[in-house]
Amino acid sequence: MEAKEMDGTVIDTQHATFRSEQIDGVLVVNASGRIDGNNAGEFRAALDTFLGEETSGLVLNLGELSYISSAGMWVILLTSRKLRNRNGLLSVCSLSKSVGEVFSVSGFDKIIPTHSGPADALAAVKG
Repeated sequence: MEAKEMDGTVIDTQHATFRSEQIDGVLVVNASGRIDGNNAGEFRAALDTFLGEETSGLVLNLGELSYISSAGMWVILLTSRKLRNRNGLLSVCSLSKSVGEVFSVSGFDKIIPTHSGPADALAAVKG
């Protein structure tokens, strides 16, 4: 896993890239590529790096994510629980058709708020 500074922090894995940025005081992580059993651990490590100790709100923008496996979904669930323990919130947005189907079939769309775009997800996290 490699990190470099740009507009935020960028973490590249073999099959995915995760870029963090702050928008209106909320952490936004943009994911692209695919998340599967081969890089779910790197996805979790990236989110842990981005979250730090104080972050209480997170928007996951999955608009450029072409695939997510159950291992990746598990990482999102663990991250949501971590934020809830801090009285924080996690929202996801911009789901592609295939990723949206995974959220729907697994029931994750009932557990984790999903939004059509970043603006709606930011508003939900900010309360």
